[in-house]
Amino acid sequence: MATYTHGHHESVLRSHRWRTAENSAEYLLPHLSSGVTVLDIGCGPGTITADFASLVTPARVTALEVTEDALNLARAEIIRRGLTNVDFAVGDVHRLDFADDTFDVVHAHQVLQHVGDPVAALREMRRVARPGGLIAVRDSDYAAFTWYPQLPELDEWLGLYQRVARGNGGEPDAGRRLLAWAHAAGLTDVTATSSTWCLATPADREWWGGMWADRILKSEMAATAERTGAATRADLTRISAAWQRWAADPDGWMSLLHGELIARV
Repeated sequence: MATYTHGHHESVLRSHRWRTAENSAEYLLPHLSSGVTVLDIGCGPGTITADFASLVTPARVTALEVTEDALNLARAEIIRRGLTNVDFAVGDVHRLDFADDTFDVVHAHQVLQHVGDPVAALREMRRVARPGGLIAVRDSDYAAFTWYPQLPELDEWLGLYQRVARGNGGEPDAGRRLLAWAHAAGLTDVTATSSTWCLATPADREWWGGMWADRILKSEMAATAERTGAATRADLTRISAAWQRWAADPDGWMSLLHGELIARV
């Protein structure tokens, strides 16, 4: 396993709790309907998981995380929504503790960029998907993120994030690699697509810029950057201020690219 770069600080969860099946798994939605069983790997705070559960009921969704503490975040969301068709499991995507041919859909959102061996992970996902079932993955591609105005400190942020993520054993530019990883895993019936999040309204800028202004100072990524000498506290403070300037700029615009892939088993 790689080390999870982001951690679970409130500033990180502020971002992850914004995710829904509609804004983060639209490519998969045509394949989800009542009766479809789903394994949601790396479920995080469970907002996408809960949406899946509502779509496939009475079939069950299994939410999987690497620790019990992380899984409890999803439990809280499922309880809050009053859903009863979600199971919970702690596990490693490289060695899933499920029988062969168990799930109709095996899903992972923003997971493969953080694992030690994404090809092995995809092989495991294939193993637990039933014949005729689907593997669905979506990952960011940080090198393809683009924004305006071109603040040099945001270029610095991007380079710093990539160094920290790779130092943790991950691949932050995973989106462009999903198709290659799928082929290396032996998957042949694959459809690769992409989609973006665009942040251009005052509310979107305030949310995203404010989130990263906090995250660059308080998250596990910030702690790792300081501990490893990748950045000083002064560097992080300077980057945080740039995120606030970007958020306040009425011309501010940002597009975040994500690679997507559906493979039929």
